[in-house]
Amino acid sequence: MKSKSDSLLISLYQKGDEAALSTLIHRHQRELFTFIFYKINDEDLANDVFQDTFMKIIVMLKEGRYNEEGKFILWAKRIAHNLIIDHFRAKAKNIKVSETTFETDEYSIFDLLREPSENIEDQLVTNQIQEDLLKMLQFLPENQQEVIKLRFFDGLSFKEIADHTDMSINTTLGRVRYALINLRKIMDENHIVLTR
Repeated sequence: MKSKSDSLLISLYQKGDEAALSTLIHRHQRELFTFIFYKINDEDLANDVFQDTFMKIIVMLKEGRYNEEGKFILWAKRIAHNLIIDHFRAKAKNIKVSETTFETDEYSIFDLLREPSENIEDQLVTNQIQEDLLKMLQFLPENQQEVIKLRFFDGLSFKEIADHTDMSINTTLGRVRYALINLRKIMDENHIVLTR
């Protein structure tokens, strides 16, 4: 027996068939959880975001806010991606004043990763920016690569990075600063532009 398409399952669910939602969740849960976990790298938090994502999906489906603009899984991943960004933004608000001051002029490259995606094209661009940044990081010394990944990809505070790497906060700040300066040099020398 041929399995029902995502579109049909969504339509059935919107007409009151709860089992259709179960099938949809079961079909995509592994891929969606893997996507979330890869970005967060924390199983408990990934579980929370995964649950929040499906809660939001349910609400949006019930409100008829699902647009047939592509595959269901891409739409679900975009919702998850936005929830992850919200989490990191909330975490960033807890940064001490001294850390915020440090970041004001050095933060622009990584702000690109934190922009909420409006559509699938934006999501693809964000993924490309992330890939380009990861490639550029390979040209940095290992200790600078580590602090950049922890700070801007994993969303750790400077204090958490200092604890994680057994460094002082000043050393952490210095490494992040030099890494960002070096990234700018790599971008200038190779005429790399990271924009949407």
